[in-house]
Amino acid sequence: MKRDRLNNELQTLERKIRLLMTQYSQEKKNSNDLENQNLELKTLLDSKEQQIIDFQNKIKISTIVDSISVGESEATEVKNKIDDYIKEIDKCINQLSR
Repeated sequence: MKRDRLNNELQTLERKIRLLMTQYSQEKKNSNDLENQNLELKTLLDSKEQQIIDFQNKIKISTIVDSISVGESEATEVKNKIDDYIKEIDKCINQLSR
């Protein structure tokens, strides 16, 4: 009688241990998934911050070009040249970031 009770308690304990191990495994996987997602989001955030900085620089350059007091045709020519320089700089930045 005592042996049966002890056996039942042991089986119950084994079942609970297996359940805990399964839950631990699931939580560990969930934690790893969240860490990976966090890393991806940090990378995306860095990329977006760099884009914001690039846009701010373009706005500054456009403001400088707009403030240059030259004839309309010369201002357009200067603006086009600066736009070309900006495109080239952006290409260089993209190549350097790879």
